[in-house]
Amino acid sequence: MPRYLARRLGQAVLVVAGVVVLTFAIMRLVPGDPAVAFAGPKATPEELAAARLRFGLDDAIPVQLWNYVRDLVTGDWGTSLRTRQPVRDDLLLAFPASLELVGTALLIAIAVGIPVGVLAARYKTKFPDFGVRVVSMLAVSVPVFWLALTLQTVFASNLGWFPVAGEYDSVLDTTSPLTLWTNITIVDALITGNWPIFTSTLEHLVLPALVVAAYPAGVIAQMTRAALIEESGQEHARLERALGFGETSILTRFALRPALNPVLSLIALVFAYAIVNGFLVEAVFNWPGLGRYAVESIHSLDTPAIAGVTLLVAMVYVLANLVVDVLQGVVDPRARAR
Repeated sequence: MPRYLARRLGQAVLVVAGVVVLTFAIMRLVPGDPAVAFAGPKATPEELAAARLRFGLDDAIPVQLWNYVRDLVTGDWGTSLRTRQPVRDDLLLAFPASLELVGTALLIAIAVGIPVGVLAARYKTKFPDFGVRVVSMLAVSVPVFWLALTLQTVFASNLGWFPVAGEYDSVLDTTSPLTLWTNITIVDALITGNWPIFTSTLEHLVLPALVVAAYPAGVIAQMTRAALIEESGQEHARLERALGFGETSILTRFALRPALNPVLSLIALVFAYAIVNGFLVEAVFNWPGLGRYAVESIHSLDTPAIAGVTLLVAMVYVLANLVVDVLQGVVDPRARAR
């Protein structure tokens, strides 16, 4: 296990290093002059020269890359050209909201996808299996923005069951101010016992979380079904049938654990996809996360902020895969040999 962990950690470091170099290259290839964006279109030559000196734009490319990597390691992710604040501070404010949304969506997707996949495998080629495959196909295929607008129109605007947009009722900032600990609103409200904001956040979270959860739930259900059907055809499953175990018992007691190996790998992939896919959902529901921050940064050609978002998402993706690799090594010792 230690060698397995060291190998996976080394691969993760190499991937992050490649992303850092790629992000630096993209920053230099994006049209526009960061000095002009920072100093303004009416800046004097002296102000532009000061801006270029501040960002090291006149240095040689290898020197700029070295300075960029050094700053990242020391926690300096640059200064946003739009907010004039450190990019790291902006991301620390925006990312928790995205994590709150995506984390809730993934919990929903796992809680729905795995049991539904087991149900489909148990009744393979029968009506429940057909229904699961049709619904999961629709969940995977439907455009996320269309689903977001539809749920918002039906359940928020027409029926009034849920709020239309936002993270929670802004009036509560005055009547029930929240003490921040983690910057994840629902967690902080739970820790501090701020039930008005906790309840309001839950109400605002339902619709966007369901939209983000649709694709992962469909994919997880399909993968769980396929893995269980394959696992139930192995030698051990035939032996268990010969010993008198029923199909449900074989699937849940013996086949599910090894079948979770590919499902865990899939969860890491859909986690990163859900963060990026959530950008559109955040725009529709005015959710104050990375999506809104990224859109505003793109509109203003804020290259340090765009690079920061790109690097953060890549690091989260690598970390998610690393966690899944560790879980795979624990769930299935055969994975350690790969």
